[in-house]
Amino acid sequence: MAKALNRQRKTLVCTECNEENYRVEKNVKNTTDRLELSKYCSRCQKHTVHKEKK
Repeated sequence: MAKALNRQRKTLVCTECNEENYRVEKNVKNTTDRLELSKYCSRCQKHTVHKEKK
């Protein structure tokens, strides 16, 4: 059974308007680099690249 200590909640920020739109869980032990996902931004009204906040 996996431990919950390895998973952390991360905030995704739109690269175009810098709005914080999404919160996702990430296993920090397995994925050490930052997340970069294509998600829908409600402010831009289109799909944009969202990156993990520092």
